[in-house]
Amino acid sequence: MPTLILVRHGRSTANTGGVLAGWTPGVALDERGTAQAAALPDRLAGLPLAAAVTSPLQRCRETLAPLLAARPDLPLHTDERIGECHYGDWSGRKIAELVDEPLWEVVQRHPAAAAFPGGESVRAMQARAVDAVRDWNARIEEEHGADAVYVMCSHGDIVKSLVADALGLHLDLFQRIAVDPCSVTAIRYTRLRPFLLRLGDTGELRGLAPHTEPAAPAEGSEADGVVGGGAGAP
Repeated sequence: MPTLILVRHGRSTANTGGVLAGWTPGVALDERGTAQAAALPDRLAGLPLAAAVTSPLQRCRETLAPLLAARPDLPLHTDERIGECHYGDWSGRKIAELVDEPLWEVVQRHPAAAAFPGGESVRAMQARAVDAVRDWNARIEEEHGADAVYVMCSHGDIVKSLVADALGLHLDLFQRIAVDPCSVTAIRYTRLRPFLLRLGDTGELRGLAPHTEPAAPAEGSEADGVVGGGAGAP
């Protein structure tokens, strides 16, 4: 199955302003975020990307813009299921104010029980994101083969929830995961289980390119060819 390159959008005006943006329109990359996005094509240069999938929100589309300019033949798809969590009445509010809300502690300590007023639950957010990735994995594999690599640009909580799913972590533990703006998280999906290859990586990524020569299976490896270090490990 394909390798998913998950990119959190670059630093935004909401990040620097300490605002919980959610789906608030007009949230763009700030100066640093724009520079982070400009560096993304070089960071991904060694990867044969089959497609790009993005959240519909502006900050994600701006993050992928330099990559799409560098690769004009790269197909772009938009999927609302990987859009930011619907924070409802909390959207657009200062995080410094929200920490005094009783729900804040629930979101931090027991997110599986948290539902945002006028918005969605954290469980629903994770479920739609996982469904989206499973659907895209099947589509990419069908169109480009099992060794295909594709990129998906989304949001911090979405990326964290997908990592938790890949690792088999309960949703209550997903707040222990941290991903910086414009960091790359890579997950290799296989028939039996996913493998987390990178988490919040802000450096060079050429090691994620598919191997041209199949590695010899290690003793005790699974029937699908995954060795102890995970698929694609050097």
